[in-house]
Amino acid sequence: MPRPNSGAYLTFRADRGCYYINWTEDGRSRRRSAGTSERAAAEASLAEFIGERHRRSRPAGPRHPAQFPITEALDLYAQQHALTTAAPERIAYAIEALLPYWQESAVGDVTDETCRGYTSWRARSAGTVRKELGVLRAAINFAQKRGRITTAPHVLLPDKPEGRQRWLEPWEAARLVAAARRVRSIAGKDYATSARGYLPLFILLALYTGARKEALLSLRWPQVDLDRRQIDFNPPGRKRTSKGRAVIPIPRRLMVLLRLARRRGTDLGYVLQQDGERILDVKRSFARACRDAGLAGVTPHTLRHTCGTWKAQDGVDLWQVAGWLGQSHARTTELYAHHHPAYFEAALKAADRRRK
Repeated sequence: MPRPNSGAYLTFRADRGCYYINWTEDGRSRRRSAGTSERAAAEASLAEFIGERHRRSRPAGPRHPAQFPITEALDLYAQQHALTTAAPERIAYAIEALLPYWQESAVGDVTDETCRGYTSWRARSAGTVRKELGVLRAAINFAQKRGRITTAPHVLLPDKPEGRQRWLEPWEAARLVAAARRVRSIAGKDYATSARGYLPLFILLALYTGARKEALLSLRWPQVDLDRRQIDFNPPGRKRTSKGRAVIPIPRRLMVLLRLARRRGTDLGYVLQQDGERILDVKRSFARACRDAGLAGVTPHTLRHTCGTWKAQDGVDLWQVAGWLGQSHARTTELYAHHHPAYFEAALKAADRRRK
């Protein structure tokens, strides 16, 4: 009678001075050297051996969703798709959040109930959970397109949250910039309360250009042509995505700030930097400036929304607003048409007209 297969395991052979991988195959005991006397290295070899055997044992052709682990779908998506996108780190963050809940589940376990369960377990905003489950749905659909599973189950997403309507009045923007520039004197030395070197420039760049936070933080000096007064927010080699980046002229008031910043920078360096180092995020310093300015409900994205709102209020054609922000005309109309002085002007005149 064949011996039951208890799985691969490690043993140490003192006479050989190294670890061996042991397993049972077709009722017979087998072993091979792990090639190391270090336990950690041997465990890594064992994991690689188990993974290779698992891959060889997979059935040929697409599998039923109940036989396809979600971890395998996420790994496939990460390895074959995420690395080709403009922002693979966003997919990585979503996968990291998804794994603790789904790691013991198969694709066939994805139902409306389990998706609602994830939403409750995650206990984050609807927008955050929607993005994460969106990655799960994309990974499952990707596995089906690659012929790994026969069908892709429906992934229930939370309702899309309403867009943020918060925008800054000019006096609020002035208070925010002043808070970012404020300096306290401590023990005879000057310390910036919120990174005075880069934060005021970040705020003013966002207000004047309407660019997204990621576009501003990744902006390098070769993209800024001070002679032609033009900024190209598309770095060389960046893939085009739904989050468009515009090429816009530099506003006159922004030119002075950029020329001063250019003197402190390097030819190929980042526009927003501190001591020559790239600024990875402004979340904490921006939040501190908002607290100092007494502003609530304001995020870096509020600055982009403020730029679009101000332009609409000034009567700028919405096609131009869309081009300036690098987004679709439909989205611009949805967000800013009601701020435009000509909003429903013809309809209002018709409503006020006396009928014969």
